[in-house]
Amino acid sequence: MALLVLAIGIVLASGCAALAASPSPRWATRFGVGGVITGSVLGLVPTLSVLLGAPMRALYVPWHVPYGSFFVELDALSAFFVLPTFLLSSLTAMYGAEYWRADQPTKSLGPPWFFFNLLVASMILVLIARNGVLFLTAWEVMALASFFLVTCDHEQARVRDAGWTYLVATHLGAACVLVLFVLLGRQSGSLDFDRFHAPSALSGVLFMLAVIGFGSKAGFMPFHVWLPEAHPAAPSHVSALMSGVMIKTGVYGLLRMLTFLGPPSLWWGELLCAIGLLSGIVGIIFALAQHDLKRLLAYSSVENVGIITMGLGVGLLGMSTASPMLTVLGFSGALLHVVNHAFFKGLLFLGAGAVAHATGTREMDRLGGLLKTMPWTGSTFLLGAIAITGLPPLNGFVGEFVLYMGAFRGVQSFAGITAATLVSIIAGLSLIGGLAAACFTMAGGTVFLGEPRSSAAEHSHDPGLCMRLPLVILAVGCVALSLFSPVLLEVLTPTLERITGLSAAAIIAVLTPIGESLSVLVVLSGVLLLLITGLMGVRHRLLATHRVDQGVTWDCGYAQPTPRMQYTASSFTQPLTDRFALLLRSTRTLVPPHGLFPRDASLRTETEDLSQRYLFAPAFTAIGRGLSFFRWLQQGQIQLYVLYIALTLLALLVWKLG
Repeated sequence: MALLVLAIGIVLASGCAALAASPSPRWATRFGVGGVITGSVLGLVPTLSVLLGAPMRALYVPWHVPYGSFFVELDALSAFFVLPTFLLSSLTAMYGAEYWRADQPTKSLGPPWFFFNLLVASMILVLIARNGVLFLTAWEVMALASFFLVTCDHEQARVRDAGWTYLVATHLGAACVLVLFVLLGRQSGSLDFDRFHAPSALSGVLFMLAVIGFGSKAGFMPFHVWLPEAHPAAPSHVSALMSGVMIKTGVYGLLRMLTFLGPPSLWWGELLCAIGLLSGIVGIIFALAQHDLKRLLAYSSVENVGIITMGLGVGLLGMSTASPMLTVLGFSGALLHVVNHAFFKGLLFLGAGAVAHATGTREMDRLGGLLKTMPWTGSTFLLGAIAITGLPPLNGFVGEFVLYMGAFRGVQSFAGITAATLVSIIAGLSLIGGLAAACFTMAGGTVFLGEPRSSAAEHSHDPGLCMRLPLVILAVGCVALSLFSPVLLEVLTPTLERITGLSAAAIIAVLTPIGESLSVLVVLSGVLLLLITGLMGVRHRLLATHRVDQGVTWDCGYAQPTPRMQYTASSFTQPLTDRFALLLRSTRTLVPPHGLFPRDASLRTETEDLSQRYLFAPAFTAIGRGLSFFRWLQQGQIQLYVLYIALTLLALLVWKLG
């Protein structure tokens, strides 16, 4: 455990060193990147040992803070989330060394690197904290560090608005987590996690507080409103880190709370399945309607968190019905998707950052043809796009396959509302998979195929080695996680023991036949991959000895076709978005062509988030109007403010003595 604490200390110390070296961007970057990579390498040693079966490690140091203690522990559940956090943190730090140097040449890089390292350290501390005060402190530091990273370009009004949206959303969730810990601590007499216990009368309330509090961070609908705002505003490697691992701290928090709340009720699983279906389906539908590449990826994160939540729901259904099969397969599918999403979503956000870095825009309708000028970025992005759609032979397929198997077997074993829920899970996963395939076909085709739609796209180029290497490593990881998925299933056993309370033998009995099925699929996928690679090699060799003529595609009768006449993001997905027009409520701005030889014509669609438009905006407007009645308290006189504080303290003292 000492090694993991040392790793956190190195990350923090290097962040402070980067801040001190602010006058020198080069040294600030060296301190920031070097500290994250060094700390990650050190931290991976105890993390891997615990995942491979070593006993959990703990460290307890008393504090003078009321109810607080520096109580940290690395068990299998924490280690499972710490592993992708360290891996993605080091890769995004490496990427950021080149990205920030080019994106902010006139700015001091000390503060951004300080907050980046602070974010990494606070995420790890959240995952290993075993005291409520320590957990909430780390949670708050994580929120503030990510807020300052989101608002790096605070000169822009939209970035400031995105930052405030994120800050308000994350603190609404934190308020629920605070109430959750207060209730648990009141029942237990301590805020140390090992003493938490929840009476059955309160377990439902505590579960709802956990769903709202941690679901706000994870991006459950309708608490997701900060994701499509914050991700486009943040630097791309920060978006990759936030989407790949930071939002998973919400999933981790929910899982950790489940270990305290006792046997789950049936409605817990039903609720999480419903939230997962809502987040998955609506998230990918809204992704289809986006023009900004990073905003599309943000809605896709909502969709993938929905898939993870469906897995958690299926696992809880299994626990409430005493079905080890449903329990193990549900939680296994969710955990596998946690890791897989960290890899392919990190890859896609970094790829989007490389595109924005080279072209100066994230608007898909201004891009096109980038595969010719950015082959490394294009190839890795397209591989990530295949992975995120859940197609074999890549890693996105693995978690969904396990979840499908659990749902199919559950339908055969149960009847009534449980069977109906599992059928809806199967149907929902199928719909999400089809829409995701259409969405990322659109994104990959619009951005990387066809002809350049702008001069910036035409003259783009691949980034340097520091940005290119993380793309390649994550792309290789997407393939490796699929090929070694049977081994990864075995590694899940200690984590599943911690979550479910089942014995290792019972878990292995369920996972063994699934691992055998995955092994067959991995072999077939490997053969298919080799066959495709071989055919591409043969094609390249044959074309190398022949002249290849090029010509325009069907020009629809136009005498002078231009790149603007290609399919855009909107036109490609229009048949699908029209089907969901009632849900999307998109607004269209049409400038039709006029005359025999029209010079201008355009169509623009805008899709506003429904939760923000109909839920949060009216609520905050009403709150603002209510609070405006108290403006008379703001007199601008310090003496009055001191009097308010004194009166408040006096009232609290009287209440306590009474």
